[in-house]
Amino acid sequence: MRRQRKAKIVTTIGPASRESEMLEALFERGADVFRLNFSHGSHEDHQLSYERIRAMEAKFGRSTCILADIQGPKLRLGTFEAGSVEVEPGHVITLVLEEIVGTAERVTLPHPEIFAAMKVGGRLLVDDGKVRLRIVEVREGEADCRVEAGRKLSDRKGVNVPDAVLPMSALTEKDRRDVDFAMKLGVDWIALSFVQQPKDVIEARRIVGDSAQLMVKMEKPSAIDYLDELVMLADGMMVARGDLGVEMQPEEVPPIQRRIVQACRRAGKPVVVATQMLESMITNPVPTRAESSDVARAVYDGADAVMLSAESAAGNYPREAVAMMDRIICETEQSSHYQQSPASGGSPATGSDAISTAACQVAETIDAKCIVTHTRSGRTAQRASRERPVVPIVMVTPERKTARQHTIVWGLHCVVVENMETLDQVAEAAQEIGLQQGFGVEGDQVVLTAGVPFGQVGQTNLLRLLRL
Repeated sequence: MRRQRKAKIVTTIGPASRESEMLEALFERGADVFRLNFSHGSHEDHQLSYERIRAMEAKFGRSTCILADIQGPKLRLGTFEAGSVEVEPGHVITLVLEEIVGTAERVTLPHPEIFAAMKVGGRLLVDDGKVRLRIVEVREGEADCRVEAGRKLSDRKGVNVPDAVLPMSALTEKDRRDVDFAMKLGVDWIALSFVQQPKDVIEARRIVGDSAQLMVKMEKPSAIDYLDELVMLADGMMVARGDLGVEMQPEEVPPIQRRIVQACRRAGKPVVVATQMLESMITNPVPTRAESSDVARAVYDGADAVMLSAESAAGNYPREAVAMMDRIICETEQSSHYQQSPASGGSPATGSDAISTAACQVAETIDAKCIVTHTRSGRTAQRASRERPVVPIVMVTPERKTARQHTIVWGLHCVVVENMETLDQVAEAAQEIGLQQGFGVEGDQVVLTAGVPFGQVGQTNLLRLLRL
């Protein structure tokens, strides 16, 4: 099941894709990572999906990554007497902390955190920005807001506060239960929603520990101010363009996306570009040309993975959406315009970095068919991926957890092997994998990196040329 591309596909699981037959179809068409969205579904639903994915992984014999996406705090209006009210630009409505039956004049906003951060002139965005409010006066437990755009407010619509950092954790009590459940399941990555500042990631890291890799979703303007710090604290990042696009102007999102991707490239951390990539395929069997270009742009920029959300979770064409994503990536990577340069900057170079860089250069010079990295932690393989070599990278590891976690990384083909104690054993395994999985034919050359003595993490110090 070798992929003929380097960028990966993250596929969200939902009612349209939860059955075993569908999961297998999505995997065969190109899904590398399966996302469990804890904003929807019960723990029982996610456990069933998890078990079916692991059964599928065993059937196909290829490491598969599972990502648990945690909901994060949801800020919502209260309810209205008639379920909704009509408003006009210029209309003033009072938001109150106390629980009341809402009218066109007053409605509950049951979040003291928002009131604590309110300032005159600040904005509130309701229902994904369909209604824009401007704060004109703040009192104890109340705030008068003028409607600047939009014409309808209705029950329990979400509220975004783009101009303030709210005094609240990125993890609600529900999130903490979900994280605990996801870790007990054995997921490979946990994605943290609505991060505002570094302390949110530090708090999550204390909870998650090394049970899973931690991915920070970039969807708050305040988080952009801490981008480099967040990249360093996280194991990976996601450009969550949905909420990011609500709280920022649409024209600001593309350059922010590229900035996040470049920051992750410099640090050698995987980055996923997500939301509305093939949105029209929820109801149509083909995407718009603009959507195809959007996916290609993320691939050109160097994203490790691109993601399908409702397209695969609840759409009418989940198989077609994955297959289309696969085709777009393959076509983009085969284009004469596609050229991925090694990341510059980032952390200080180490001996392992030097070996990884040399392996990529040697592979290109001798026309090697692949680079094989033997690793326990996966760091060596990530270093090689950071260099964006023209040949595939085969990550050989005795740790199944490491193989699953690194399936999301650009260019990595992750293979679990028995524990090996000598360089000759590693070389033999590399030659066997190269032939069996179609990376080359007898006589072709491959580049091997490893660390001796074996068993020490972060000790990549050897480069060797092999013939299949």
